[in-house]
Amino acid sequence: QVQLVESGGGLVQPGGSLRLSCVASGRFPKHYDMAWYRQAPGNQLEEVAKITSEGISRISDSVAGRFTISRDNARDTVYLQMNSLKPEYTAVYYCTSGVFWGLGTQVTVSS
Repeated sequence: QVQLVESGGGLVQPGGSLRLSCVASGRFPKHYDMAWYRQAPGNQLEEVAKITSEGISRISDSVAGRFTISRDNARDTVYLQMNSLKPEYTAVYYCTSGVFWGLGTQVTVSS
């Protein structure tokens, strides 16, 4: 009955910002590392950011300097702050523990 639910996606102009949230419900193990992935049309699934249970983050080279991952274990929530967005960042963004996956939230970067 564990669920991960992403939110915060939408339409944003190039150079703009969005903050995605991933809320875990049920008896979610807080010791899991968490990660954000994305998949653009015609492309493979790509990891963009990871964060440990202690809050240590690792950002992929493709989005380094633009994305920040964080978590609030007391609220069972993981965040992805996305700044300086580019059109090629348009994709469905997913939250995962490696075992549980959310259904994704659409991010569209367009003028």
